[in-house]
Amino acid sequence: METDQLRAIRRFNRLITQRLGALGESYLQRGRPLGQARLIYEIGSQGCEVRALRASLGLDSGYLSRLLRALEAEGLVRVRGDSGDGRVRRATLTVEGMAELVAYDRASDGLAHAILAPLGPNQRRRLAAAMSEVERLIRAGTLEIGIEAPGSQAARWCLEAYFQELATRFETGFDPAKSIPAGDGELTPPSGLFLLARLDGKPAGCGALKVKGAGIGEIKRMWTEPSARGLGVAARILAALEAEAAEIGLKTLRLETNQTLFEARALYRGRGYQEVAPFNDEPYAHFWFEKPL
Repeated sequence: METDQLRAIRRFNRLITQRLGALGESYLQRGRPLGQARLIYEIGSQGCEVRALRASLGLDSGYLSRLLRALEAEGLVRVRGDSGDGRVRRATLTVEGMAELVAYDRASDGLAHAILAPLGPNQRRRLAAAMSEVERLIRAGTLEIGIEAPGSQAARWCLEAYFQELATRFETGFDPAKSIPAGDGELTPPSGLFLLARLDGKPAGCGALKVKGAGIGEIKRMWTEPSARGLGVAARILAALEAEAAEIGLKTLRLETNQTLFEARALYRGRGYQEVAPFNDEPYAHFWFEKPL
């Protein structure tokens, strides 16, 4: 990495932690440190599973438990086992905790106003746009991609959303039963694999690889969750699939796509895939691509 880039990030971090009051023992003058305040925000008015809090905040179990116990002791949070699954614990805010959440919202709005007030209208727009871009890029850096069992709950959720989107976008609709199959067995090593991308612990996209004969692999089930689009999720999933294919000795990757998926075609061409003659009879395909590894 470039030294000037590292220095720029460090300067930004110092400015933000100072300006937002993250260094003090009382965040937003509410009498508690930032960690507890952030936890109140994340639990929110609807409550949240403890494991989801751990994933979204990136905290280890011990530290999260200490934060929750401290808030429970103040009567702000209640942690109980889920009625449907005793292994799942859920944190909710008490009436006092909800009042604290409202107070934090007001204080946070006040801080945002204090940051914007000295600036002119154009500067405010620039700052808001720059902060949105910083947020997106930092989120992109937290993306995690790993091999997932294609029958897992997270994988099924992605595939169902993927099929629903295809049914909406394809001119003829989409029926998985009419498409060339990619069953769980075909997407499980050594026959293939399924990759799942996660952002903040939640599914953000997927992609799969089917191993064919003669050193050939086929890319399948490429999809990105709509809220994660623009973060380079699909490109990183495709790169990970290519790396996995090379690791197991495949020499060529193939894929097909529909004419309505113009973003996918742009991605594939940008990654070096070349259009070739049809190599299968996929009824929903209009373009076939291939890339040597």
